[in-house]
Amino acid sequence: MTEIITGLNLSLLEILALLGAVALVMARWLPPAARSRATIAAGAALLVSAIALGVTGIRWQLLPVLAGALLAAPFAFSPLLRRRTGRRARWWLALPGSLACTGLITAGVVAAWAFPVPVFPGPSGPFAVGTRVLQWTDPLRPETFTADPLDRRTVVAQLWYPAQNSPADAPRAPYLGRTEDEARTVSEALARGTGLPGFLMDDVPRARTHSVFGAPVAREGGRFPIVLFSPGSSGVRTQNTAWAEELASRGYVVAALDHPYDSAAVVLADGRTITTETVSSGDRDKDEELAAGWTSVRAADLGFVLTRLTDLDRADGADPLAGRLDTGRVAATGHSLGGAAALQAVRNDHRFAAVIDLDGYPHGPVSPALDRPALVLTQAITPETDPRYLPRLTEALERGTATSYRLTIPGAAHLTFTDGPLYLPPVPSIVGSLGRTESPRVVAAATLAFLDTVLRGAPTDLAVALPAYGDLRVHHPDTAR
Repeated sequence: MTEIITGLNLSLLEILALLGAVALVMARWLPPAARSRATIAAGAALLVSAIALGVTGIRWQLLPVLAGALLAAPFAFSPLLRRRTGRRARWWLALPGSLACTGLITAGVVAAWAFPVPVFPGPSGPFAVGTRVLQWTDPLRPETFTADPLDRRTVVAQLWYPAQNSPADAPRAPYLGRTEDEARTVSEALARGTGLPGFLMDDVPRARTHSVFGAPVAREGGRFPIVLFSPGSSGVRTQNTAWAEELASRGYVVAALDHPYDSAAVVLADGRTITTETVSSGDRDKDEELAAGWTSVRAADLGFVLTRLTDLDRADGADPLAGRLDTGRVAATGHSLGGAAALQAVRNDHRFAAVIDLDGYPHGPVSPALDRPALVLTQAITPETDPRYLPRLTEALERGTATSYRLTIPGAAHLTFTDGPLYLPPVPSIVGSLGRTESPRVVAAATLAFLDTVLRGAPTDLAVALPAYGDLRVHHPDTAR
């Protein structure tokens, strides 16, 4: 059963189990005439749903619900036995039990609400979305995270692209990986990296996106602009899937990177899994030095992937995307540390025409000056949040020789700019206060306005359009420099 209730994201079987548990608790307090029928119906519904869930898989959020039903069963069924045995369940004994059962059931409902199976918003553009995963090794760059001098840097990239419509029954790509097993490996690594108990993320690999692996490339649309994306520290290539699918549905090819030894877990084509080795030292100055080094590696990864995509475009029909990639219209983007990497990549590589930084502190040098348009989306930043962030970001933008935009999103938190709001507890300090559907909409709308203007030449005045999504500050180039 894949149908769900918005907000709780419960399947029909789970809804049946929940209703059965609630009815079983209430049955003890119904009038005698209705008590017997309600108890039998609730027990039957609960038994059928529990057996079915046992076959299809019981989510951990349902365990308190089933425990509450099991605890309620003696109180519910004792009135049915009373006429035969003469025993009577005292109300003062039944009341605490009913309250305890209600508490367990409520805990299950709250857990299902706080940690749902992610439901991805449907892309709003005219194109369906296809996806594929590519892996490349750079023969010119040694792997700096290993001691083997022969080891070369390998990067995994996932592409989302405009596609032809697939059959309605075509399987949708799982979230976080090519397979559910890979998704579970990545999910467990993400949980470890954030210090969360692993079971809290158990439902994330169950999610299905709107993309279809290997879907045929759209026939129309000409050559598609390219958007490269670098995730946050210990982040993974799929962490902004909702955003990537929306861009692809609007005619962009999005290439999101896994950075081995930096991303939480990278599953290579040969089956090996590489986990993160980027660990904070606890010393601010040392951590800044480390972050600058990691940023440099990521920036090189972005440039390398662009080179490989350029080769792919020139493959003379040997690849479905050959001749469809507009390598003259490319933006580097990233979240957090990935945003810093995108800024560095644009400084280092003039093939990039624009840059988007999603709440990323500019690690590393701020020179040479940015000479291509930039959009920075941030949460509300105060000196109490990080006294260094705004001065550093402002310096990087004001030194630029192209117009740049800093958009502060009201109600945003650091993870607002990822898929986090879709499956993490809606706690403002974690995912912001915009909500599960509004968070991805605002981020996609603001970035699309910028991309359509700087890559496609849309006649949009960004100084007028962007304030619809937040508080805008425009940094105009200093023509005197």
